[in-house]
This record gives sequence, structure tokens and C-alpha cells, in this order.
Amino acid sequence: MMKKLVVLTGAGMSAESGIKTFRDSGGLWEEHRVEDVASPMGWVLNRKLVLKFYNDRRRELARCEPNAGHLGLAALEKHFDVHVITQNIDNLHERAGSSDVVHLHGELTKARSTKDSDLIYDIGYKDINEGDKCELGSQLRPHIVWFGEAVPMIEEAVKITSQADIFVVIGTSLNVYPAAGLIEYVPDSASLWLIDPKDVYVPGDRKVAVIKEPASKGVEVLTAKLMALK
Repeated sequence: MMKKLVVLTGAGMSAESGIKTFRDSGGLWEEHRVEDVASPMGWVLNRKLVLKFYNDRRRELARCEPNAGHLGLAALEKHFDVHVITQNIDNLHERAGSSDVVHLHGELTKARSTKDSDLIYDIGYKDINEGDKCELGSQLRPHIVWFGEAVPMIEEAVKITSQADIFVVIGTSLNVYPAAGLIEYVPDSASLWLIDPKDVYVPGDRKVAVIKEPASKGVEVLTAKLMALK
């Protein structure tokens, strides 16, 4: 039986693909206040701005390609039972070939009803405009978990994490909850790995194997180390 390899990815996973990140210098935080474009109140106050913001992100995503890190994780499925839990809203893991991806913060290529959150539509890279409505007649919104909203997939993520034989964190500062809290559910018997060029504080007193590299190089190093341990 293949070992279960669970990977938690954040913005650093997609940065090498050209996806702008909120927190890095020059990122989206500086162009827009988070409460203006990623909160329920922002949606109420300026729907036009919010729609434009995510339409722009969708166009940006259409021009980007999975990087070697995404491709490397997909390739590991030949040797491990790989489950990706991502904080990213892009589809680069799927485009790289990963077959099991849980999106904690939603998906940029989907829209959903403002009346019924279970009404979700695949829209690809198309814009969502004012007046675009669901079958119930309500405005469509980006299928994104905004700050202050519940994270519907967190229970599934906890379940997957609690079954891990190997748990890897890539490109996330572990500052955003509830995603950062997943570390607490990693079994004591599992090995814990961290890939990030920056120093990242890992809560608790667990032994962590650190690979201080960007995602692409880090996944290459991780793969070599994991294969050596098989």
C-alpha cells in the first residue's frame, strides 16, 4: 500500500508561475485593501470593484502555467497516495496533473449564487459581470472564501491530514487560520516537511525537516529525499 503524502500549499507554490501574492512586496495588498476586495462588506460596498478584481485575476491565471513544483507533486502520485490541500484559488495543481486537490479558499474558475451557496458553476476564465445571475435569479459572485466567511472544506482537510504518513508544507507562512491549524492534526507518527525560502515558524515542538528553497527546487529536493527513504 502506498504511503499517504499530504501537501499543504500556499501562495509561494504558485509565485514562480507568475501569480501575484497578497503578502509579498509588490503584491495585491498594496494595490487594494483586503477588506475592499476580499470581504463580504467589500462586496456590499463596491460590487463592481470586486468583480473587476477577480476578473483580472482570472485573466492573469489564463496566461500562467504550472511550474516545476506543481508538476513534481503530480509526478509523486506514481509513488505515493498524494493529496493536495491548497490555500490557493488558482487551478495550477489540477493543470499539472494532481488528481486529488482540496481548495480551502475557493476556486477562481468557478462562480456561485449569492442566494444558494450550493449553486456553483464552472466558468473557466470568463468574466463575471453585474447582471450575471444564477438559476434562482440572484447575482453571481466569485467562488472565493472571503475573510470573515466560513471555510467549508476545512473538515475534509482535517480528515485528510489526520491520515497522513508524510505531511509537507509548501509556500505558506502558516499565519492564516484555519488552514494553519491543520498542523495540529498531523499524526505523531508522520514525518513533517517544510519547503520555503523564508523562515517560517511552525507551531508546536514537532521535528520538522526544512528545505529552504522555492517551491520548484524544493519539490525536486523533497522527491529525492523521499525516494531515498522508500
